[in-house]
Order: sequence, then C-alpha cells, then structure tokens
Amino acid sequence: MRPDTHIFQDDGETPNSRLPLLHYKGVLQADARDPAAACEALFEKNGWPPAWRDSVHPFLHFHTRCHEALGIARGSGRVQFGGARGPIVAFAAGDVVVLPAGVGHQRIESSRDLLIVGAYPDNTPQRDQQRPGTIDHAEAVKRIASVPMPGADPVFGKDGPLVKEWR
Repeated sequence: MRPDTHIFQDDGETPNSRLPLLHYKGVLQADARDPAAACEALFEKNGWPPAWRDSVHPFLHFHTRCHEALGIARGSGRVQFGGARGPIVAFAAGDVVVLPAGVGHQRIESSRDLLIVGAYPDNTPQRDQQRPGTIDHAEAVKRIASVPMPGADPVFGKDGPLVKEWR
C-alpha cells in the first residue's frame, strides 16, 4: 500500500519538514466494542507505543522533538496541515496519518464521534507541543533536524513505506 504523501515548506511561522506527511487510507480494522484497541495493538507491535485517545487540537501546533502517528479509530474530520495557509485534508475511520516533526496541524471540523489514537516512536526521548510564536523559529528548526528517525512504519513495520519515504 502506498500512502498519499504531502511535503510542506517552512512558511516562516510553522517550520514543517523536508520529510513527507504520510496518509494511509482505510488500513485499520476497528472492533465495535473498542474501536481504538486494534489501532493501539498495531502501533505497539510496530514500535509506536500508543500515548493517548482523543482528537486533534483545534489550534495550530507542531512538535519539535517527535514524530506523531494519528490512527482514526472512529468518526471523520478535516485537518489543516502545514500551517495557516496549508491544505485541508479529510480523513475517516480506518485512516492513519503520520506527521514528521515540525509539520503544523489543527482540526478544522469533525464528527461528534471522532476518536483518534495518538502515538510516537519508541525512540522518542521527549515530546513537546509548540504553537507559532511560542518558540524561536531557528531553535525549532534546529530541534526538528535532530529528531531521530523511527525504526519502523507504525502501520507496516520495518519494511513499511515510511522507512523508504523518510530515508
């Protein structure tokens, strides 16, 4: 399976990344009793321990110390990626979006039942959340460049598309 890929340039406020965002469509199978459980097990198996169940924040933010995987366990929505002038991308239950460190994102709209599993690679020493203007831009770019590459794709493991796309 080949994910949709998007590369976002630094816009002077949101650093973004030279690495592409990966959007896998329809790769998760949900259990009606606990729609997030299968996603959590898949992420865990591939070295991306699940960290939270919730939604995407409705304000623009990015991470300078970690990559992030978003597994859409239930519902649907639209997220703006890449900063204040970036494209708005639709997602639905079964999708996984993998964001390289630095890529801006904010929820634009969602169904009431939206449930997302968030995960980070197990080689992530620490996580953060920044908003444009809350961190020196040059410092943010420096931090992003030092984030280690994940050892595996959160969906397809050591031979997954992320491993090839991000090298």
